[in-house]
Amino acid sequence: MSKENIFGKEGIKKLKALAEEIDTCMFCTGLSSRPIEVSPMTLQEVDDEGDFWFIGSKDSEKYRNLMENDAVQLLYSDSYNYRYLSVYGSADMVEDQSRVDKYWSVIMEGWFEKGKKDPKIILIRVKPTDIYYWDTKDMKMVSFAKILWTAITGNPNDTGRQGSIEI
Repeated sequence: MSKENIFGKEGIKKLKALAEEIDTCMFCTGLSSRPIEVSPMTLQEVDDEGDFWFIGSKDSEKYRNLMENDAVQLLYSDSYNYRYLSVYGSADMVEDQSRVDKYWSVIMEGWFEKGKKDPKIILIRVKPTDIYYWDTKDMKMVSFAKILWTAITGNPNDTGRQGSIEI
């Protein structure tokens, strides 16, 4: 795997592609205590500034942790296609009904019994500060074949890219 750092608009484009295609991440809060709180969260979008948006509940452990410490770690994993993303940053709570309306889906009614006007709904915006990714250049089977070929012959193949993203 070769190293490739990506900056600015290209970095945001790569970040959006990885995060929005993988969709669900392990969202980690309470990073200063053990064990840290980790839960799966569905990404709503990565905006044009590179901020991540999630819908959360004011009744959750995540919300309570973020009120005490805004540091978060987002871990994305697509093991089928050998694509991974680690995002460290800070989170803030946003009340914005137009965004809730934009992100709302029928599935969310299972968490918010009063619908999209439920007062427990809170938007969580994550502003990344440190981002690292791993991404194959080819589909999984081609990447696996290249890795196997390298193991057999000792001749290295470029199976993908890894590096930091700075926005």
